[in-house]
Amino acid sequence: MSTSKVVRERIWTKLHDVAKPDTRFHLNFAEVIPDFEGSEKATDLLVAEDAYTDSTFAFITPDNCLADLRRRMIEDGKPFVMSTYGIYRGFVLLEPENVPEGAALYASWLDGMEHFGAPITLEEIAKRGRFDLMVTGASAVSKNGVRFGKGHGFFDLEWGMFTDLGLVDETTPVLAVVHDVQLVEDQLQPSETDILVDKIATPSELYTVERRAKRPSGVKWPLLDPKQIAETPPLQELQRIQGLA
Repeated sequence: MSTSKVVRERIWTKLHDVAKPDTRFHLNFAEVIPDFEGSEKATDLLVAEDAYTDSTFAFITPDNCLADLRRRMIEDGKPFVMSTYGIYRGFVLLEPENVPEGAALYASWLDGMEHFGAPITLEEIAKRGRFDLMVTGASAVSKNGVRFGKGHGFFDLEWGMFTDLGLVDETTPVLAVVHDVQLVEDQLQPSETDILVDKIATPSELYTVERRAKRPSGVKWPLLDPKQIAETPPLQELQRIQGLA
Protein backbone atom coordinates (compact mmCIF):
# COMPACT_ATOMS: atom_id res chain seq x y z
CA MET A 1 0.00 0.00 0.00
CA SER A 2 1.37 3.44 -0.93
CA THR A 3 2.34 6.00 1.72
CA SER A 4 -0.35 8.41 0.52
CA LYS A 5 -3.06 5.74 0.80
CA VAL A 6 -1.92 4.78 4.30
CA VAL A 7 -1.92 8.44 5.40
CA ARG A 8 -5.34 9.14 3.89
CA GLU A 9 -7.00 6.11 5.50
CA ARG A 10 -5.44 6.87 8.89
CA ILE A 11 -6.69 10.46 8.76
CA TRP A 12 -10.13 9.55 7.41
CA THR A 13 -10.72 7.40 10.49
CA LYS A 14 -10.09 10.42 12.75
CA LEU A 15 -12.01 12.76 10.45
CA HIS A 16 -15.29 10.91 10.99
CA ASP A 17 -15.53 12.44 14.48
CA VAL A 18 -15.24 16.08 13.35
CA ALA A 19 -16.45 16.14 9.74
CA LYS A 20 -19.79 17.61 8.69
CA PRO A 21 -21.65 15.27 6.32
CA ASP A 22 -21.95 16.35 2.69
CA THR A 23 -25.46 16.56 1.22
CA ARG A 24 -24.50 14.28 -1.70
CA PHE A 25 -21.60 12.16 -0.53
CA HIS A 26 -22.28 11.99 3.24
CA LEU A 27 -18.91 10.98 4.77
CA ASN A 28 -17.41 9.36 1.69
CA PHE A 29 -14.01 11.06 1.94
CA ALA A 30 -12.84 9.47 -1.30
CA GLU A 31 -15.36 11.70 -3.08
CA VAL A 32 -15.50 14.84 -0.94
CA ILE A 33 -13.19 16.93 1.22
CA PRO A 34 -15.68 17.79 3.96
CA ASP A 35 -16.35 20.83 6.08
CA PHE A 36 -15.46 20.28 9.70
CA GLU A 37 -16.05 21.62 13.19
CA GLY A 38 -14.11 24.86 13.61
CA SER A 39 -13.49 25.63 9.94
CA GLU A 40 -14.53 29.25 10.57
CA LYS A 41 -11.69 29.57 13.11
CA ALA A 42 -9.21 28.27 10.55
CA THR A 43 -10.57 30.79 8.07
CA ASP A 44 -10.15 33.58 10.65
CA LEU A 45 -6.44 32.78 10.79
CA LEU A 46 -6.12 32.63 7.02
CA VAL A 47 -7.84 35.95 6.24
CA ALA A 48 -5.54 37.74 8.71
CA GLU A 49 -2.56 36.82 6.52
CA ASP A 50 -0.97 39.32 4.12
CA ALA A 51 -1.30 36.75 1.34
CA TYR A 52 -5.07 37.09 1.71
CA THR A 53 -5.39 40.82 2.39
CA ASP A 54 -3.08 41.66 -0.54
CA SER A 55 -4.80 39.30 -2.99
CA THR A 56 -6.89 40.60 -5.88
CA PHE A 57 -7.48 37.43 -7.94
CA ALA A 58 -7.41 33.97 -6.40
CA PHE A 59 -8.06 30.32 -7.16
CA ILE A 60 -10.11 28.51 -4.49
CA THR A 61 -10.92 24.80 -4.66
CA PRO A 62 -14.55 23.63 -4.33
CA ASP A 63 -13.91 21.83 -1.03
CA ASN A 64 -16.68 22.12 1.56
CA CYS A 65 -14.27 23.37 4.24
CA LEU A 66 -13.65 26.50 2.14
CA ALA A 67 -17.28 27.66 1.91
CA ASP A 68 -16.74 30.20 4.71
CA LEU A 69 -13.63 31.52 2.95
CA ARG A 70 -15.54 31.88 -0.32
CA ARG A 71 -18.27 33.79 1.53
CA ARG A 72 -15.73 36.16 3.03
CA MET A 73 -14.06 36.73 -0.31
CA ILE A 74 -17.41 37.68 -1.81
CA GLU A 75 -18.10 40.07 1.07
CA ASP A 76 -14.56 41.51 0.73
CA GLY A 77 -15.07 42.10 -2.99
CA LYS A 78 -12.36 39.65 -4.08
CA PRO A 79 -13.03 37.80 -7.37
CA PHE A 80 -11.93 34.19 -7.59
CA VAL A 81 -11.97 31.15 -9.85
CA MET A 82 -13.15 27.73 -8.68
CA SER A 83 -13.11 24.37 -10.44
CA THR A 84 -16.31 22.41 -10.99
CA TYR A 85 -16.67 18.86 -9.64
CA GLY A 86 -13.96 16.69 -11.18
CA ILE A 87 -13.15 19.62 -13.53
CA TYR A 88 -15.71 17.97 -15.82
CA ARG A 89 -17.25 21.37 -16.66
CA GLY A 90 -14.07 23.37 -16.34
CA PHE A 91 -13.86 26.47 -14.16
CA VAL A 92 -16.26 29.06 -12.78
CA LEU A 93 -15.49 32.74 -12.15
CA LEU A 94 -17.24 34.42 -9.23
CA GLU A 95 -17.39 38.21 -9.45
CA PRO A 96 -18.58 39.60 -6.08
CA GLU A 97 -20.51 42.43 -7.77
CA ASN A 98 -22.78 39.81 -9.35
CA VAL A 99 -23.89 38.52 -5.94
CA PRO A 100 -26.88 40.42 -4.48
CA GLU A 101 -26.61 41.75 -0.95
CA GLY A 102 -27.47 39.03 1.55
CA ALA A 103 -26.74 36.19 -0.89
CA ALA A 104 -23.01 35.72 -0.15
CA LEU A 105 -23.59 32.62 1.97
CA TYR A 106 -25.61 30.87 -0.74
CA ALA A 107 -23.11 31.96 -3.40
CA SER A 108 -20.29 30.36 -1.40
CA TRP A 109 -21.91 26.92 -1.68
CA LEU A 110 -21.42 24.85 -4.81
CA ASP A 111 -24.99 25.27 -6.06
CA GLY A 112 -24.74 29.01 -5.41
CA MET A 113 -21.48 29.20 -7.33
CA GLU A 114 -23.21 27.62 -10.30
CA HIS A 115 -26.02 30.19 -9.99
CA PHE A 116 -24.01 33.39 -9.55
CA GLY A 117 -20.74 32.37 -11.20
CA ALA A 118 -19.95 32.21 -14.91
CA PRO A 119 -17.97 29.59 -16.85
CA ILE A 120 -14.46 30.76 -17.70
CA THR A 121 -11.90 29.20 -20.03
CA LEU A 122 -8.17 28.95 -19.44
CA GLU A 123 -7.62 31.57 -22.14
CA GLU A 124 -10.03 33.94 -20.42
CA ILE A 125 -8.33 33.36 -17.06
CA ALA A 126 -4.95 34.13 -18.66
CA LYS A 127 -6.29 37.45 -20.02
CA ARG A 128 -7.19 38.51 -16.47
CA GLY A 129 -3.64 37.85 -15.28
CA ARG A 130 -1.92 35.74 -12.66
CA PHE A 131 -3.45 34.28 -9.53
CA ASP A 132 -1.89 35.90 -6.47
CA LEU A 133 -3.32 33.33 -4.05
CA MET A 134 -4.37 29.68 -4.12
CA VAL A 135 -6.29 28.03 -1.29
CA THR A 136 -7.15 24.35 -1.06
CA GLY A 137 -8.62 21.85 1.34
CA ALA A 138 -6.97 18.45 1.79
CA SER A 139 -7.51 14.95 3.04
CA ALA A 140 -4.24 15.38 4.92
CA VAL A 141 -1.24 17.67 4.92
CA SER A 142 2.14 17.20 6.56
CA LYS A 143 3.92 19.88 8.53
CA ASN A 144 6.54 20.03 5.79
CA GLY A 145 3.84 20.99 3.30
CA VAL A 146 3.03 17.76 1.46
CA ARG A 147 -0.68 17.82 0.65
CA PHE A 148 -2.88 14.80 -0.08
CA GLY A 149 -6.24 15.28 -1.76
CA LYS A 150 -8.92 12.64 -2.21
CA GLY A 151 -6.59 10.63 -4.42
CA HIS A 152 -7.81 11.81 -7.84
CA GLY A 153 -5.07 14.39 -8.43
CA PHE A 154 -7.35 17.28 -9.39
CA PHE A 155 -5.42 20.03 -7.56
CA ASP A 156 -2.12 18.76 -8.99
CA LEU A 157 -3.70 18.85 -12.45
CA GLU A 158 -5.05 22.37 -11.97
CA TRP A 159 -1.63 23.50 -10.80
CA GLY A 160 -0.05 21.90 -13.87
CA MET A 161 -2.42 23.74 -16.23
CA PHE A 162 -1.91 27.06 -14.45
CA THR A 163 1.90 26.77 -14.45
CA ASP A 164 1.89 25.91 -18.15
CA LEU A 165 0.11 29.23 -18.77
CA GLY A 166 2.24 31.26 -16.36
CA LEU A 167 -0.68 31.94 -14.01
CA VAL A 168 1.15 30.59 -10.94
CA ASP A 169 4.71 29.68 -10.08
CA GLU A 170 7.07 28.89 -7.24
CA THR A 171 6.36 32.27 -5.59
CA THR A 172 2.55 31.97 -5.58
CA PRO A 173 1.23 31.62 -2.00
CA VAL A 174 -0.54 28.27 -1.60
CA LEU A 175 -2.48 27.83 1.65
CA ALA A 176 -4.30 24.76 2.96
CA VAL A 177 -7.26 24.69 5.34
CA VAL A 178 -7.68 21.49 7.37
CA HIS A 179 -8.80 20.27 10.77
CA ASP A 180 -6.08 19.57 13.32
CA VAL A 181 -6.68 15.81 12.94
CA GLN A 182 -5.72 16.14 9.26
CA LEU A 183 -2.29 17.51 10.11
CA VAL A 184 0.42 14.87 9.78
CA GLU A 185 3.48 15.13 12.02
CA ASP A 186 5.63 12.96 9.74
CA GLN A 187 8.07 14.65 7.38
CA LEU A 188 6.73 13.21 4.14
CA GLN A 189 8.57 12.97 0.83
CA PRO A 190 6.68 14.70 -2.01
CA SER A 191 6.04 12.82 -5.25
CA GLU A 192 6.79 14.35 -8.66
CA THR A 193 3.26 15.79 -8.82
CA ASP A 194 2.68 16.87 -5.18
CA ILE A 195 2.02 20.60 -4.68
CA LEU A 196 3.76 21.80 -1.54
CA VAL A 197 1.84 24.39 0.49
CA ASP A 198 3.28 27.45 2.22
CA LYS A 199 0.91 27.71 5.17
CA ILE A 200 -1.62 25.46 6.88
CA ALA A 201 -4.61 26.90 8.73
CA THR A 202 -6.34 24.73 11.32
CA PRO A 203 -8.93 25.73 13.94
CA SER A 204 -6.19 25.99 16.57
CA GLU A 205 -3.13 27.35 14.73
CA LEU A 206 -1.56 28.70 11.56
CA TYR A 207 1.56 26.78 10.54
CA THR A 208 4.25 28.21 8.29
CA VAL A 209 6.00 25.57 6.21
CA GLU A 210 9.76 25.72 5.83
CA ARG A 211 9.72 24.47 2.26
CA ARG A 212 12.89 22.81 0.98
CA ALA A 213 11.65 21.19 -2.22
CA LYS A 214 10.36 22.89 -5.36
CA ARG A 215 6.87 22.43 -6.70
CA PRO A 216 6.41 20.61 -9.98
CA SER A 217 5.60 22.55 -13.14
CA GLY A 218 3.39 21.75 -16.11
CA VAL A 219 0.88 19.04 -16.94
CA LYS A 220 2.49 15.60 -16.94
CA TRP A 221 0.75 14.38 -20.10
CA PRO A 222 2.30 10.85 -20.07
CA LEU A 223 0.73 10.25 -16.65
CA LEU A 224 -2.80 11.07 -17.84
CA ASP A 225 -5.33 8.56 -19.05
CA PRO A 226 -6.77 9.46 -22.50
CA LYS A 227 -10.26 9.08 -20.99
CA GLN A 228 -9.48 11.75 -18.39
CA ILE A 229 -8.31 14.14 -21.10
CA ALA A 230 -11.49 13.44 -23.08
CA GLU A 231 -13.63 14.21 -20.00
CA THR A 232 -11.77 17.40 -18.97
CA PRO A 233 -12.46 20.39 -21.27
CA PRO A 234 -9.61 22.57 -19.89
CA LEU A 235 -7.08 19.83 -20.71
CA GLN A 236 -8.37 19.72 -24.28
CA GLU A 237 -8.17 23.54 -24.41
CA LEU A 238 -4.59 23.47 -23.11
CA GLN A 239 -3.64 20.92 -25.76
CA ARG A 240 -5.00 23.26 -28.43
CA ILE A 241 -3.12 26.22 -26.94
CA GLN A 242 0.11 24.20 -26.87
CA GLY A 243 -0.45 22.81 -30.38
CA LEU A 244 -0.80 19.25 -29.12
CA ALA A 245 -4.27 18.69 -30.56
